[in-house]
Parts: sequence; structure tokens; C-alpha cells
Amino acid sequence: MGRFDGKVALVTGANRGIGQATAVRLATEGAVVAVNHRPTGNPDETLKQIETAGGKAFPVVADMRDPDMVKAMVKDVSRLGGRLDYLVSNAAINPLKKWTDITLEDYNQIQEINLRGTWVVVTESAKQMIAEGHGGAIVCVSSISAWVGAKEQTVYCATKAGIWMMVKSLATVFGEHNIRINCLLPGAILTDMSKELLDPASPARKYYEERTPLGRIAAPSECAGPIAFLLSDDASYITSSELLVDGGFITNAE
Repeated sequence: MGRFDGKVALVTGANRGIGQATAVRLATEGAVVAVNHRPTGNPDETLKQIETAGGKAFPVVADMRDPDMVKAMVKDVSRLGGRLDYLVSNAAINPLKKWTDITLEDYNQIQEINLRGTWVVVTESAKQMIAEGHGGAIVCVSSISAWVGAKEQTVYCATKAGIWMMVKSLATVFGEHNIRINCLLPGAILTDMSKELLDPASPARKYYEERTPLGRIAAPSECAGPIAFLLSDDASYITSSELLVDGGFITNAE
């Protein structure tokens, strides 16, 4: 038996990177996974990996910048899956730009996807769990960039710090409904979103590897395991917490 047998999980931004790895991990442990992707995205690779691993999943579409689409998606997950037990709020963007090049449209897009999008999917999912009459667990993917500033991630850092504090605040009101919420703060993870920054030939790659005690960049699957732990009953008395998954980089980052 898997530890998530009989449970339904929604993972946003699940067609690549940490979201994809997490969707596959939860499905291999028994959860039925709702694989979220943007209208222009393609969930096929994630669905294929889940099927190959013997898991079950179905796609759900929503642009995190569109609150109405996100609200409808949460309802669709419950309708198609029969219930909603877990949420992994992972979808985000991180355009690398100097602060002088950030336009108001850039700012709005980053904030609306990363921070407002997290708020909408988290609160709507919690409302759905409450309506279904059971508890649940939520993990929001923040970033080490919530802790340490970065020159070309000024708005991104602000949104990720906002997610971190949002988790702590919502934990104070979700607890009475038996809903736990925690935050993951990944460090240098090699994903599609970070591949430009972490290109093997880039100075940033060398910087991270030299300052990380484990001496390497992580794979998305190394975040999927901690996320699965935080959702599981093994973390039944953990809420409002942050888990730094950075290979120890923070010890040399400040």
C-alpha cells in the first residue's frame, strides 16, 4: 500500500521541473494526481511518466494569473477525482531582469502568477477541503530567494517572501479545520526555469557549487521527496513551517 492511497492531490505547474517530479512522486505513492498546466502548456510528459510508474492522474487547465480559471480548476479536481486532499502550489515564473528593466507589466505578471495565484489556489483548495468535511495538507513552494536577495530577481524575491509569510499566516486559521500548510524553500535546483542561470558554463553555476557544502546542484526529484513528507501523516504535527532544501547553501550565502 502507498501512503497516499485513496487521496487526491492537485499539483500546479506540474508539466515540468519540481511540479512534474512531485506529481510523479505522489502518484507512485498512491495518490490520484491532478496535473495542472497552463492553456499553452502540455501535460503529456508528466502523464506519461505517471502512467509508466503505475500511477493515476488527469490533467486540469488553469492560468494562475486568472482567478476565475483557478477557482474552476479546484472544483474540477474535486469533481473528477471525487475529493481533494492535498495541494502543492508550485506554479511560478522568474524572468531574470535588472531592476531598471522591470516594467509595470513585468511586475504585475510576476506578482499575479506567483503571489496572488498562490493565494487563490490555496484558499480555494482549503475551502473545498472544508466543504468536503475532511482535513488536508498544503505545501507552497517558495524559494531560498525569499531569504536571500538576488540582483536580477528583485520582484521574484519579494513574491517568494510573501508566499513564505502567507503560509505562516494561513496556518493560524487552517488548523481548526485540520488542514496543515507548510512551505518549501528550494535552493539551486536544475529546472527549465533555472537552466539559463545554472548553465554549466555560467559564473552563477560555479558560484552555487562552490558555496554549497554538498558541492552540487540538485535535481527536481530532491524537492519532491520533502514535499511528499510534508503532505504525509509522517508530518502530522507540522504546520506553518518552512523546510530549506538547498544543500546547505544558506550557510555561505549571507
